[in-house]
Amino acid sequence: MSKRNGPMEDVKKQYVRMALESGNMAFIARKTGVNKSTLANWVKEYRDEIEEEMRREGVSPLSKTSSENDIQKKYDHAMKLLGEKELEVTMLREMLKKKFPDFPSE
Repeated sequence: MSKRNGPMEDVKKQYVRMALESGNMAFIARKTGVNKSTLANWVKEYRDEIEEEMRREGVSPLSKTSSENDIQKKYDHAMKLLGEKELEVTMLREMLKKKFPDFPSE
């Protein structure tokens, strides 16, 4: 099977990462509308690549045997990312308001 780079491959990798991070493939399959066996095939195909990416970022996959400490670390990391995104959105809104004074605020 040839690997193609593009938007669909990026989506597949994102779903694989979600499955690995959550440790619950069935839940992710339901939430994304992807057949569980299709998602399982994508996990087989991209697992090594995604796990290496996660290791570089200091993120570890959850599993049924994950400790409370692992889950807390994952939660803290997610909250940090969320905070960064919220700050980014706020900054972009401020930039838009300066450039376009009539830009509607939330």
